[in-house]
Amino acid sequence: MKLLSWNVNGLRAVLKKDFLPFVDTEDPDILCLQEIKAEWEQVGKILPKYEHQYWNSAQKKGYSGTAIFSKIKPLSVNYGLGIEEHDMEGRVIALEFDTFFVITVYTPNSGEELKRLHYRQKWDIQFLKYIQRLDLKKPVIVCGDLNVAHTPLDLAHPDSNYNVSAGYTQAEIDGLERYFQYGLVDSFRVFNKDAKHYSYWTYRFNCRQKNVGWRIDYFLVSAKLKEKLEEAFILSKVMGSDHCPVGIILNN
Repeated sequence: MKLLSWNVNGLRAVLKKDFLPFVDTEDPDILCLQEIKAEWEQVGKILPKYEHQYWNSAQKKGYSGTAIFSKIKPLSVNYGLGIEEHDMEGRVIALEFDTFFVITVYTPNSGEELKRLHYRQKWDIQFLKYIQRLDLKKPVIVCGDLNVAHTPLDLAHPDSNYNVSAGYTQAEIDGLERYFQYGLVDSFRVFNKDAKHYSYWTYRFNCRQKNVGWRIDYFLVSAKLKEKLEEAFILSKVMGSDHCPVGIILNN
């Protein structure tokens, strides 16, 4: 089973690029998108081979939002965390399948001058509680833009960004670390321990061409699923967004 996740930074924009041929070529069983910045009515029916399509758009037009496209019919679908404060921005969708949950998430960014860091810390606590509740029922696969680099290996300039830039403060690192302490596994690091593998590059300063980036897009899996992982990868050559797709192949 192949699963892909991509922060598309605007679904309507990426549809004008090579998004559809990309999906056709990669042919994932489940495709999770973040920062779609759109509602279904604005896009219409796309990817018809994915019979099961789920959208969670933000109340604010043109902002945030997530979607999942699946070839497999889920047993249940859940939107958001069930907390009004956190559910206005369309950041979470969870699909239940026979042997696991797939949760896609677009984690809030702490923003310029870290103005939203306090909110982000509350989010991390509540999202982990949500994961734990589902994981008690069956294993989870959590994918998406987590808006944090875990270690110095996961960004090009750790020293100059530490505790200064959103996505690499100790508070955010600690929030992600609690996921791992609970028992989730960073699938990419199961197969690759090296630096210079990134999933996000700012559009400024030719950062993508120079590979000055951040690894902030993840597939985290319950420890019970670790042995089922066949591959985890970053499709860094795929263009169309300031993020690139990431994925796993799971022996189900």
